[in-house]
Amino acid sequence: MIDQVQLNFNPTTLFILNLILGFILFGVALDLKWQDFKLIYKMPKEVLVGLSGQLILLPLLTVVLILIFKPQASLALGMILVASCPGGNLSNFMTHHAKANTALSVTLTTLATSLAVLSTPLNFYLWGNLLPDTRALMTSIDIPFASIMLNVFLLIALPLFLGLSVSHRYPSFAAKVKSFMKVFSLLFFAVFVVLALANNFSYFIQYVHVVFILVLLHNAIAFIGGYGLASMFRISEYNKRAISLEVGLQNSGLALILIFNFFNGLGGMAIIAAFWGIWHIISGFSLAHFWNKKEIQATS
Repeated sequence: MIDQVQLNFNPTTLFILNLILGFILFGVALDLKWQDFKLIYKMPKEVLVGLSGQLILLPLLTVVLILIFKPQASLALGMILVASCPGGNLSNFMTHHAKANTALSVTLTTLATSLAVLSTPLNFYLWGNLLPDTRALMTSIDIPFASIMLNVFLLIALPLFLGLSVSHRYPSFAAKVKSFMKVFSLLFFAVFVVLALANNFSYFIQYVHVVFILVLLHNAIAFIGGYGLASMFRISEYNKRAISLEVGLQNSGLALILIFNFFNGLGGMAIIAAFWGIWHIISGFSLAHFWNKKEIQATS
């Protein structure tokens, strides 16, 4: 039974994974500027809708999906954790490829990642304790809220702040290396997933069919939910695409790190997060490429 599966992980590999995630987020932050926060005042509706899609709508839709399909507790908890994480580091690149508002995407990435220090543990605890099966699993593991909050701070806020600081103080250096960092972020993420599964690949193959449909549906409702929410508020197509990609691309790398740090590599959670990490790259590029072929007027 997948709820009883625990993936093997040694402290050295876990330390390497933490460093890789920090490096990826540092690279993302090199492409950001403190001025990106100014878009909050220029486009408050779009920013608020984008953040609401990530922080409120996606976790809510996730719980609805769990209630409909009733997956095993560890799978459900993995879905909730992924939905509680901020947007993935590929969203800005994919938004640009989709001919959408990259500036809005960057702002949403920056804000959601900054807020993740509080929003990720808060959403996870709120929705994880809402359902009886996941609540029982969380109770048996007994993870302190403050510990997850501190871990998320070290994994996200610190490299993000360092990257932003380097970008602000050494703009020419940041401009030279940011393209290099984007390419290597993709490669590092691939290494990240390989390391996460290296000693546990047999479990991944054994159970991937169980999570396949769940991850596809979960990812689809994230894209559709973000686009639909933006449509409800009469936001332009140029900005709807950015919001949809931001909601649909989650930082599953952060989810994996939290699973191995706090949940002892609980199988269902880890396999959900690992397959999310693979699938959202495929789905995100596919959607961005589809939109790339459909011209829109770039209006705010």
